[in-house]
Amino acid sequence: MKKNLILHLPLFIALALALACSRSSAERNDPPANGTAAELITRADQLYNERADLQKAREGAVVLRQARTVEPGNYEATWRLARMNYFLGEHTTDTAERDKAFSEGEAAAKEAIRLSPNKPEGHFWLGANLGGQAEHSALTGLSAAPDIRREMETVIKLDESFMSGSAYMVLARIDLETPPVLGGDPKRAVELLEKGLKFGENNPLLRYYLAQAYLKTNRKDDARKQLETIINMQPDPNYVPEHNDAVAKARELMKKVQG
Repeated sequence: MKKNLILHLPLFIALALALACSRSSAERNDPPANGTAAELITRADQLYNERADLQKAREGAVVLRQARTVEPGNYEATWRLARMNYFLGEHTTDTAERDKAFSEGEAAAKEAIRLSPNKPEGHFWLGANLGGQAEHSALTGLSAAPDIRREMETVIKLDESFMSGSAYMVLARIDLETPPVLGGDPKRAVELLEKGLKFGENNPLLRYYLAQAYLKTNRKDDARKQLETIINMQPDPNYVPEHNDAVAKARELMKKVQG
Protein backbone atom coordinates (compact mmCIF):
# COMPACT_ATOMS: atom_id res chain seq x y z
CA MET A 1 0.00 0.00 0.00
CA LYS A 2 2.75 2.45 0.94
CA LYS A 3 4.65 1.61 -2.24
CA ASN A 4 1.58 2.31 -4.38
CA LEU A 5 1.04 5.65 -2.65
CA ILE A 6 4.62 6.69 -3.41
CA LEU A 7 4.28 5.64 -7.04
CA HIS A 8 1.15 7.71 -7.46
CA LEU A 9 2.39 10.76 -5.52
CA PRO A 10 3.40 12.81 -8.62
CA LEU A 11 -0.04 12.19 -10.13
CA PHE A 12 -1.66 13.20 -6.86
CA ILE A 13 0.31 16.46 -6.79
CA ALA A 14 -0.61 17.26 -10.40
CA LEU A 15 -4.28 16.64 -9.67
CA ALA A 16 -4.10 18.80 -6.56
CA LEU A 17 -2.55 21.67 -8.53
CA ALA A 18 -5.18 21.38 -11.24
CA LEU A 19 -7.98 21.37 -8.66
CA ALA A 20 -6.47 24.40 -6.92
CA CYS A 21 -6.31 26.34 -10.18
CA SER A 22 -9.85 25.31 -11.08
CA ARG A 23 -11.12 26.28 -7.63
CA SER A 24 -9.46 29.69 -7.91
CA SER A 25 -11.10 30.29 -11.30
CA ALA A 26 -14.47 29.14 -10.02
CA GLU A 27 -14.27 31.44 -7.00
CA ARG A 28 -13.66 34.35 -9.37
CA ASN A 29 -16.42 33.19 -11.74
CA ASP A 30 -13.93 32.97 -14.60
CA PRO A 31 -15.36 31.38 -17.78
CA PRO A 32 -13.94 28.00 -18.79
CA ALA A 33 -10.72 27.97 -20.80
CA ASN A 34 -11.01 27.88 -24.57
CA GLY A 35 -7.71 26.96 -26.25
CA THR A 36 -4.26 25.69 -25.42
CA ALA A 37 -2.04 27.38 -22.84
CA ALA A 38 0.12 28.83 -25.63
CA GLU A 39 -2.93 30.25 -27.41
CA LEU A 40 -4.25 31.75 -24.20
CA ILE A 41 -0.87 33.33 -23.41
CA THR A 42 -0.80 34.89 -26.89
CA ARG A 43 -4.28 36.30 -26.25
CA ALA A 44 -3.19 37.63 -22.86
CA ASP A 45 -0.20 39.36 -24.45
CA GLN A 46 -2.55 41.10 -26.87
CA LEU A 47 -4.67 42.27 -23.95
CA TYR A 48 -1.58 43.44 -22.06
CA ASN A 49 -0.67 45.60 -25.04
CA GLU A 50 -4.06 47.29 -24.57
CA ARG A 51 -3.71 47.59 -20.78
CA ALA A 52 -4.26 51.36 -20.77
CA ASP A 53 -7.91 50.26 -20.83
CA LEU A 54 -8.10 48.63 -17.41
CA GLN A 55 -10.89 46.34 -18.55
CA LYS A 56 -8.37 44.77 -20.94
CA ALA A 57 -6.01 44.18 -18.01
CA ARG A 58 -8.83 42.51 -16.09
CA GLU A 59 -9.63 40.30 -19.09
CA GLY A 60 -5.95 39.49 -19.45
CA ALA A 61 -5.77 38.26 -15.86
CA VAL A 62 -8.76 35.97 -16.52
CA VAL A 63 -7.11 34.56 -19.64
CA LEU A 64 -3.86 33.89 -17.79
CA ARG A 65 -5.72 32.08 -15.02
CA GLN A 66 -7.32 29.97 -17.73
CA ALA A 67 -3.90 29.18 -19.18
CA ARG A 68 -2.74 28.00 -15.77
CA THR A 69 -5.85 25.83 -15.45
CA VAL A 70 -5.13 24.24 -18.83
CA GLU A 71 -1.45 23.76 -18.00
CA PRO A 72 -0.63 23.97 -14.27
CA GLY A 73 3.00 24.87 -13.76
CA ASN A 74 3.30 26.94 -16.94
CA TYR A 75 6.02 29.46 -16.12
CA GLU A 76 5.18 31.90 -18.91
CA ALA A 77 1.53 32.18 -17.84
CA THR A 78 2.50 32.43 -14.18
CA TRP A 79 4.92 35.35 -14.33
CA ARG A 80 2.65 37.15 -16.79
CA LEU A 81 -0.19 36.86 -14.29
CA ALA A 82 2.04 38.53 -11.70
CA ARG A 83 2.83 41.31 -14.18
CA MET A 84 -0.81 41.82 -15.20
CA ASN A 85 -1.93 42.02 -11.58
CA TYR A 86 0.77 44.54 -10.77
CA PHE A 87 -0.42 46.86 -13.53
CA LEU A 88 -4.03 46.47 -12.43
CA GLY A 89 -3.15 47.11 -8.78
CA GLU A 90 -1.17 50.21 -9.68
CA HIS A 91 -3.92 51.79 -11.77
CA THR A 92 -7.28 50.78 -10.33
CA THR A 93 -9.09 53.24 -8.08
CA ASP A 94 -10.98 50.44 -6.34
CA THR A 95 -9.24 49.65 -3.05
CA ALA A 96 -10.56 46.09 -2.82
CA GLU A 97 -9.57 45.35 -6.41
CA ARG A 98 -6.13 46.85 -5.80
CA ASP A 99 -5.50 44.69 -2.74
CA LYS A 100 -6.69 41.52 -4.51
CA ALA A 101 -4.56 42.29 -7.56
CA PHE A 102 -1.37 42.79 -5.58
CA SER A 103 -2.10 39.71 -3.48
CA GLU A 104 -2.67 37.50 -6.52
CA GLY A 105 0.35 39.08 -8.19
CA GLU A 106 2.52 38.25 -5.20
CA ALA A 107 1.29 34.64 -5.12
CA ALA A 108 1.84 34.19 -8.87
CA ALA A 109 5.34 35.66 -8.66
CA LYS A 110 6.28 33.32 -5.82
CA GLU A 111 5.04 30.39 -7.88
CA ALA A 112 7.06 31.61 -10.86
CA ILE A 113 10.17 31.68 -8.67
CA ARG A 114 9.43 28.14 -7.50
CA LEU A 115 9.10 27.01 -11.12
CA SER A 116 12.23 28.80 -12.43
CA PRO A 117 14.32 30.35 -9.65
CA ASN A 118 17.16 31.31 -12.01
CA LYS A 119 15.02 33.48 -14.28
CA PRO A 120 14.45 37.16 -13.44
CA GLU A 121 10.72 37.57 -14.14
CA GLY A 122 9.38 35.99 -10.97
CA HIS A 123 11.82 37.86 -8.74
CA PHE A 124 11.13 41.19 -10.40
CA TRP A 125 7.35 40.94 -10.29
CA LEU A 126 7.41 39.66 -6.72
CA GLY A 127 9.36 42.75 -5.69
CA ALA A 128 7.04 44.95 -7.74
CA ASN A 129 3.85 43.53 -6.20
CA LEU A 130 5.31 43.76 -2.70
CA GLY A 131 6.22 47.34 -3.49
CA GLY A 132 2.71 48.06 -4.73
CA GLN A 133 1.29 46.81 -1.43
CA ALA A 134 3.88 48.75 0.54
CA GLU A 135 3.06 51.98 -1.27
CA HIS A 136 -0.39 51.98 0.29
CA SER A 137 0.62 50.99 3.82
CA ALA A 138 3.36 52.61 5.90
CA LEU A 139 3.56 49.51 8.12
CA THR A 140 3.75 47.13 5.19
CA GLY A 141 6.30 49.38 3.51
CA LEU A 142 8.74 49.16 6.39
CA SER A 143 8.42 45.40 6.77
CA ALA A 144 8.51 44.68 3.02
CA ALA A 145 11.60 46.73 2.19
CA PRO A 146 14.14 43.94 2.93
CA ASP A 147 12.16 41.45 0.80
CA ILE A 148 11.84 43.92 -2.08
CA ARG A 149 15.54 44.69 -1.89
CA ARG A 150 16.42 40.98 -1.89
CA GLU A 151 14.33 40.27 -4.99
CA MET A 152 15.74 43.21 -6.95
CA GLU A 153 19.30 42.34 -6.01
CA THR A 154 18.57 38.83 -7.30
CA VAL A 155 17.30 40.27 -10.59
CA ILE A 156 20.51 42.27 -10.96
CA LYS A 157 22.61 39.16 -10.37
CA LEU A 158 20.61 37.24 -12.97
CA ASP A 159 20.27 40.00 -15.58
CA GLU A 160 20.97 43.61 -14.61
CA SER A 161 19.62 44.86 -17.95
CA PHE A 162 16.20 43.29 -17.28
CA MET A 163 13.32 45.69 -17.94
CA SER A 164 15.78 48.43 -18.96
CA GLY A 165 17.52 48.55 -15.60
CA SER A 166 14.27 48.71 -13.62
CA ALA A 167 15.64 46.64 -10.72
CA TYR A 168 18.08 49.48 -10.02
CA MET A 169 15.13 51.88 -10.09
CA VAL A 170 13.19 49.89 -7.49
CA LEU A 171 16.21 49.68 -5.20
CA ALA A 172 16.70 53.42 -5.54
CA ARG A 173 13.06 54.07 -4.68
CA ILE A 174 13.56 52.26 -1.38
CA ASP A 175 16.43 54.64 -0.58
CA LEU A 176 14.42 57.67 -1.68
CA GLU A 177 11.26 56.78 0.22
CA THR A 178 12.80 55.41 3.42
CA PRO A 179 13.75 58.00 6.07
CA PRO A 180 17.55 58.24 6.61
CA VAL A 181 17.11 57.15 10.24
CA LEU A 182 15.72 53.86 8.88
CA GLY A 183 18.43 53.37 6.27
CA GLY A 184 17.29 55.52 3.35
CA ASP A 185 20.10 57.19 1.39
CA PRO A 186 19.46 59.62 -1.52
CA LYS A 187 23.13 59.59 -2.53
CA ARG A 188 23.06 55.81 -2.86
CA ALA A 189 19.84 56.20 -4.85
CA VAL A 190 21.70 58.43 -7.32
CA GLU A 191 24.44 55.82 -7.69
CA LEU A 192 21.93 53.03 -8.29
CA LEU A 193 19.93 55.01 -10.83
CA GLU A 194 23.03 56.08 -12.73
CA LYS A 195 23.98 52.41 -12.97
CA GLY A 196 20.49 51.59 -14.21
CA LEU A 197 20.66 54.37 -16.78
CA LYS A 198 23.33 52.39 -18.63
CA PHE A 199 20.60 49.89 -19.49
CA GLY A 200 17.62 52.25 -19.43
CA GLU A 201 18.35 55.34 -21.47
CA ASN A 202 14.82 55.05 -22.84
CA ASN A 203 13.24 54.24 -19.48
CA PRO A 204 11.33 57.41 -18.53
CA LEU A 205 10.34 56.22 -15.06
CA LEU A 206 13.97 55.50 -14.21
CA ARG A 207 14.88 59.02 -15.36
CA TYR A 208 12.04 60.44 -13.26
CA TYR A 209 13.35 58.87 -10.07
CA LEU A 210 16.86 59.96 -11.00
CA ALA A 211 15.54 63.52 -11.21
CA GLN A 212 14.00 63.06 -7.75
CA ALA A 213 17.29 61.77 -6.40
CA TYR A 214 19.20 64.69 -7.91
CA LEU A 215 16.82 67.12 -6.24
CA LYS A 216 17.29 65.43 -2.88
CA THR A 217 21.07 65.73 -3.26
CA ASN A 218 20.96 69.41 -4.29
CA ARG A 219 21.67 68.80 -7.99
CA LYS A 220 18.85 70.93 -9.36
CA ASP A 221 20.30 71.47 -12.83
CA ASP A 222 20.82 67.72 -13.30
CA ALA A 223 17.25 67.11 -12.18
CA ARG A 224 15.96 69.61 -14.72
CA LYS A 225 17.88 67.92 -17.54
CA GLN A 226 16.35 64.56 -16.69
CA LEU A 227 12.84 66.02 -16.59
CA GLU A 228 13.30 67.79 -19.90
CA THR A 229 14.53 64.55 -21.44
CA ILE A 230 11.43 62.70 -20.23
CA ILE A 231 9.02 65.33 -21.51
CA ASN A 232 10.65 65.30 -24.95
CA MET A 233 11.08 61.52 -25.26
CA GLN A 234 9.23 59.49 -27.87
CA PRO A 235 7.29 56.69 -26.16
CA ASP A 236 8.27 53.07 -26.63
CA PRO A 237 5.21 51.51 -28.34
CA ASN A 238 5.36 48.64 -25.83
CA TYR A 239 5.24 50.95 -22.80
CA VAL A 240 2.92 53.82 -23.70
CA PRO A 241 0.94 53.75 -20.38
CA GLU A 242 4.16 53.82 -18.35
CA HIS A 243 5.55 56.60 -20.57
CA ASN A 244 2.44 58.70 -20.03
CA ASP A 245 2.67 58.15 -16.26
CA ALA A 246 6.30 59.26 -16.29
CA VAL A 247 5.59 62.38 -18.36
CA ALA A 248 2.75 63.40 -16.02
CA LYS A 249 5.03 62.94 -13.00
CA ALA A 250 7.86 64.82 -14.72
CA ARG A 251 5.65 67.81 -15.53
CA GLU A 252 4.52 67.97 -11.92
CA LEU A 253 8.05 67.75 -10.55
CA MET A 254 9.24 70.37 -13.06
CA LYS A 255 6.96 72.88 -11.34
CA LYS A 256 8.93 72.30 -8.15
CA VAL A 257 12.25 72.63 -9.95
CA GLN A 258 11.22 75.89 -11.58
CA GLY A 259 9.53 77.28 -8.50
